[in-house]
Amino acid sequence: MMKAPRPSAAHLRLAVRINYEDTDVGGAVYYGNYLGYMERARNAWLRQLGFSLTRLRQQYCMVFAVTEASLKYLSAARLDDEIELSMEIVRLKHASLVCAQRARRDGELLVDGEIKLATLNSDTYTPRHMPKELAEALRP
Repeated sequence: MMKAPRPSAAHLRLAVRINYEDTDVGGAVYYGNYLGYMERARNAWLRQLGFSLTRLRQQYCMVFAVTEASLKYLSAARLDDEIELSMEIVRLKHASLVCAQRARRDGELLVDGEIKLATLNSDTYTPRHMPKELAEALRP
């Protein structure tokens, strides 16, 4: 019996439809919402790899914390646009990772971002190594 191909540990694409609540008075996506979209993409990526934030906290006493976020806004998405979010690992260490995250509409780059995440003990909020199972799943 053949196994289904494993989702790429290093990459994900996720489509998001822009709703009225996402836009500002000018009708463009409010700039801060892109961080939320990128969070959704990272969570979907983890689930695709067989993990969830709940499982990581309950089973491994681990949470992710964003330690740095850098976004470059190139163009605006608007109401009813469908944008594609992509995420790929740029750097993976024992207790942190760096993700390149982008938002595109019909191939046009709207937002280019880099998000740095630390892995923390969920009880003490101090740095901790990633669980071995997670680290192995994240390697491309």
